[in-house]
Amino acid sequence: MSDERKDGKDLSRRDFLKSTGTAAIAAGMVAGSLTAFTRDAEAAWDTMPKKWDETHDVIVVGTGFAGLAAAIEARHAGAEVLVIDKMRTHGGNSIINGGEMASVGNRFQKEAGIQDSPELLLKDMLKAGSNLNHPELVKMCAERSGEALDWCEQFVGAKFVKLVYHGGHSVKRSVQTDNASGSGLVNPLFAKAKAMGVKFLFTTKMERLVTNKEGRVVGMEIRKGYKFPDDKSGKVAFLKARKAVVLGSGGFSQNVVLRQIHDPRIDARFDSTNHPGATGEATLAACMIGAMDVQMDWIQMGPWTSPDEKGFGQVPQFCERLVGYGPMIDPKTGRRFIQETGNRKVRADAMMALGYNTIIFSDEVNVKRQVLAHTLEKGMANGAIRKYDTIEELAAAYGIPLAPFKEELAKWNSYVAAKKDPDFNCKIFPETTPLQQGPFYVARLWPRVHYTMGGLVINKDAQVKGFNMKPIQGLYAAGESTGGVHGAVRLGTCSMLSCVVFGRIAGKNAANEKPWG
Repeated sequence: MSDERKDGKDLSRRDFLKSTGTAAIAAGMVAGSLTAFTRDAEAAWDTMPKKWDETHDVIVVGTGFAGLAAAIEARHAGAEVLVIDKMRTHGGNSIINGGEMASVGNRFQKEAGIQDSPELLLKDMLKAGSNLNHPELVKMCAERSGEALDWCEQFVGAKFVKLVYHGGHSVKRSVQTDNASGSGLVNPLFAKAKAMGVKFLFTTKMERLVTNKEGRVVGMEIRKGYKFPDDKSGKVAFLKARKAVVLGSGGFSQNVVLRQIHDPRIDARFDSTNHPGATGEATLAACMIGAMDVQMDWIQMGPWTSPDEKGFGQVPQFCERLVGYGPMIDPKTGRRFIQETGNRKVRADAMMALGYNTIIFSDEVNVKRQVLAHTLEKGMANGAIRKYDTIEELAAAYGIPLAPFKEELAKWNSYVAAKKDPDFNCKIFPETTPLQQGPFYVARLWPRVHYTMGGLVINKDAQVKGFNMKPIQGLYAAGESTGGVHGAVRLGTCSMLSCVVFGRIAGKNAANEKPWG
């Protein structure tokens, strides 16, 4: 579509939306969460409220890693900041995240003598993303990963205590919070923001973004007292943003209708690791004022979740700590079927192709060396992780044919001894030991929807771009509400990294916007 009209004037967002607004509104109605947009298309974007109920310099949507990082940096830059969240408590999806962040050159790598570089992280992220990543965005993450960790620890006060490995990385470079949970970063971020004077409004849902005649974002229509998921609940109010709005509102993994629009295969049979509010309305609201979206059909399945527990659970921390330390087995054949240290998409696709649950297991020596004690205890308490004294007992419990299973275990042990896997090229770590005697710990695996790679198009300054390829003034975004950073597949532990990096950029730049009106 040309950006110029026959009269030589630029095609504005308003002109574009006059011609495409009906289709955009229909998409919102299908998603079932943007009922406010069923009014006349042009009026939905051009009508300014008669009265603003509140005014703030910067308004941030979302209280996860990205939103809180943005709020802190905006406040640090001198802005008066309000953060809203439609849920009753802070944290969003970030608070139930695994608490692991990729960081190049961290102190744990140095202690272990691991050689790493931003260039290697960049290469790994591009490889995982099938080179669909927007290069300038990935480069920002890779180059600022060390700085991001320093900021989290030294300025925010979060504690990272351990170096861990995730499939798809060339080396161990990810650091884990002291409680192996995203809450280990979210809670310090929230406390820091409050201490700095950032204001918060919960049970407050953004209905739509308000723009002026020039297409600048000037505020938003909200519902105060919103009770998720009742879209009719709460009282309508208008918030003015003197400088800018930042969207740190997360993805849409829990919106089954919306994700099926982009990938019809991912229907209600597939649960999600995400919190219930991960439904994507804020991303759609931005699209409806002319923001461009990208890669919405790239939806990541987590291959490390268990059908024996709900949500994210304990098994992801059990499984990911054991890749390279224990085999994944097809219980119908007793054989390995995939590279355990491969990326998430490769493993999830292999499981979905089989069409039934698989298992991962290891012995007590490897498990207790790699898996946190409280993860093991909680997983065993809820029944998702189980313990067997012998291989025979394990095989009987999961209906695994014993003879081929024993043959496969013998091969695995020989590969561990040689530190090389000729079958699937699994990364075997120096400290991995053969599985020679029980007890053995095991968990069943089945994929869940974990991350939506697509979202709003941003530039390296975290500005949201419109269909005229120019930044929409007054609108920034970071985290899972954006697309382009991760390409086809997000490399594990790079979500927290991208949220912190671009959240900080968005907050600082939003605070430096020239006030309007």
